[in-house]
Amino acid sequence: MINDLSLFRGPPGVERAREIIERMGKQQIPTSPANYEIWTTHVAGVKPDLSREIEARLQRGEAFTDETNEELFERFFANTRLSIQMLETSETIARELDDTVSSLRGAGGQAGSYAKVLQEAASRFEGGVDSAEFRTIVEHLAVTTHEMVESNLKLAEQIEAQSRQVEELQTALQSVKVEALTDGLTGLANRRMFDETLRRRMNDAAADSSDLCVLVFDIDQFKRINEAWGHALGDQVLRYIASVMRAHAQGDVLAARFGGEEFALIMPRTNVNLAEALAARISRAVKSKRLSLKSTGDVIGEITVSIGIARFRDADQSGDLAARAEACMLAAKHGGRDRIVTDAQLDRQSAA
Repeated sequence: MINDLSLFRGPPGVERAREIIERMGKQQIPTSPANYEIWTTHVAGVKPDLSREIEARLQRGEAFTDETNEELFERFFANTRLSIQMLETSETIARELDDTVSSLRGAGGQAGSYAKVLQEAASRFEGGVDSAEFRTIVEHLAVTTHEMVESNLKLAEQIEAQSRQVEELQTALQSVKVEALTDGLTGLANRRMFDETLRRRMNDAAADSSDLCVLVFDIDQFKRINEAWGHALGDQVLRYIASVMRAHAQGDVLAARFGGEEFALIMPRTNVNLAEALAARISRAVKSKRLSLKSTGDVIGEITVSIGIARFRDADQSGDLAARAEACMLAAKHGGRDRIVTDAQLDRQSAA
């Protein structure tokens, strides 16, 4: 995995990204996320063994087939997947490349217009001027104009090819991001996305001394629901809870499936009072609907959740905040379920 992603940011990053795509294009390598990861790592020079392998294959004139690309990825990236940071950086590169392509398209269009004007002028002068010297100049102008037109056509073809590559990369990156960062059942962010987002939000909160709260939810008596009604209904309940959370996760609040029947919200710039008010609204919304078995119409009754809320503290390390929110959720369960417990309440209980 690439360690210094600053190499791929800003104007120098755009040039490196263009170089990567051009190299892949010369070898007729599809711009899939895995292939892009291989060649980005090679250009960055952070995996010498990978670079030596690629250079050796190039010297031998070997083709980079799908099988070869897959083999390289398995050998050198077997224990890694595209990280969130790499995904976001790749998307930035793709956007910057897209902007570059747009600018080149504009420049190409201007060159084409200029060439057309010169060509028209050359044609007029060639038909009505007697001066031999002036005719020589005009003939030279006509030749130059034709060269400009030819060059412009080649430039347009190159730009169009690069634009297609950028679009393919953007599409592939989005597909991988959805797969890597989303829970398949509920459509919410998965635990990996939750952990990475929380880390970044904690850094932001520490940097600007802003509020940050994490809410952890657990569905009450979920095991009993599965045992009594089956996992199909259990999945229905999970999707229902996810829909409620999604409806209440406004702005930059992240809703995630924390694990099993646990869910979580990351709420930047939100104090405990606001977080507790949102938790209460979610709790009421969950209880407001009586779920039923789709196949028979049997009503399964009221669904409730136990909720824990933790506020970011300056001394918190990675994982502390989520662990404290989960401890609050467990306290809510032990206290009778269908309730909300904050870390401030736990602190008061411990001090008593």
